[in-house]
Amino acid sequence: MELKLKRRFLGEEYTIGSLYVDGEYFCDTLEDKDRGLTQSMPLEMIRKTKIQHETAIPAGVYKVVVNLSPAKKRLLPRLLDVPGFSGILIHRGNTQHDSSGCILVGENKVKGKVINSTPYEKRLVEILTKAQERGEKIRITVINKTAEPEKP
Repeated sequence: MELKLKRRFLGEEYTIGSLYVDGEYFCDTLEDKDRGLTQSMPLEMIRKTKIQHETAIPAGVYKVVVNLSPAKKRLLPRLLDVPGFSGILIHRGNTQHDSSGCILVGENKVKGKVINSTPYEKRLVEILTKAQERGEKIRITVINKTAEPEKP
């Protein structure tokens, strides 16, 4: 199963994106500030640029598994081997303060936020859990925005 996160608005403190599941739009996303990191950068450069709890993960391709989050106490999609980051999940939340590097799902109908995030998290967990149970490999491609920022 293929997930794609296209970052489309780079704010001063947050990043808004679109999440696609097997090529179909699924929902909006909210992340911490995109600082232009990429998976191919040297780890030292990532660590030097990253601000703890205030930086979106590097653009790149990551394996995803659904497992129990000890902190959230529920099944959630977890990105594996994100350079310079650990514990990166896809989950519900409303502002970049709920993120700490994770990807929040919902609807971007309020500036700087996603709303109605719980049903999107539940549906995504359901979709990915079924794929995982079928033995499908799950991966996410995170794409940095390269054009001029636009209003979300």
